[in-house]
Amino acid sequence: MKSVRAAAAVLFAILGLSASSFVHAQATRTWVSGVGDDANPCSRTAPCKTFAGAISKTAAGGEIDALDPGGYGTLTITKPITVEGTGTLASGLGSGVNGFIVNITTGTNRNVVLRNISSDGSGTTLGTNGVRFIAGDSLTVENCSFEQYSGHGIDFAPNSLARLIVINSTITQAGSFGINVLPVVGGTARVSIHNSTISRNANGIRVQDSSNVSIVNSNVTNNTTDGVFANSVLAAGLVVVVEGSEITHNSGIGLRAVRRNCAADRDQRGEPHQRLSPRVKDGGRSLGRRIRTASSICHHPLVVEGQAA
Repeated sequence: MKSVRAAAAVLFAILGLSASSFVHAQATRTWVSGVGDDANPCSRTAPCKTFAGAISKTAAGGEIDALDPGGYGTLTITKPITVEGTGTLASGLGSGVNGFIVNITTGTNRNVVLRNISSDGSGTTLGTNGVRFIAGDSLTVENCSFEQYSGHGIDFAPNSLARLIVINSTITQAGSFGINVLPVVGGTARVSIHNSTISRNANGIRVQDSSNVSIVNSNVTNNTTDGVFANSVLAAGLVVVVEGSEITHNSGIGLRAVRRNCAADRDQRGEPHQRLSPRVKDGGRSLGRRIRTASSICHHPLVVEGQAA
């Protein structure tokens, strides 16, 4: 009899452990709703209320989907994830904080996708950055909008090789740069900006050191200072390509390239210079115009093709 009771106790313990593991299992896809509750399992029929509530119940490489229009808050991302708002208005207020932080320090395929998300830093204290990227392999921002942040719309500061892809997105009213590409020591940035609008920020786009950036079919307009600012500080590799884009009505310089710490820095004509600031007046267009400057030591050309003003 004692043996039977002992066996039963062990069986119940195992079943209890299994049930507990089942309850805490993470789903590949989770859901949020404006009328959800973060105490829910984040299923389709019992959704969570916030992105932050859903991510802990979503497996690495999984997806958080918004069921209906709602304010889903801010989110710190520490594992590969897709946050998806297609078909509805998935938004978040980031007053006083970052809208999204991407900081994935371990593992492989450290990829993050933000799609169809609206993030607003409005409030008594403006939000810091729309997206702050610290560590990961890639960040894709598609059909998103970021506005009213005191810092940057997107602050991309990788500590290793990382890629940023911005597609069909709008960044406006950032207090510093709409998009700031500034790798930290040991970091390298590969950035593609397509069909996007960076407008009415203090500055449009800054690219600095160890970065290769293409800006294609995009509008960088009506920013308070410069449109595109390529800034070489450490004489590290820096390439910026602007193609088929419109850079207009910026109060400072449309396309500014500044070089520092470059020995024997010369343009294509062999003339030495430390600063290149191509200024094209508002309203001017240059179809097929191509400007290239390069240094054999600094390796950071600025290429402009298509419509630049």
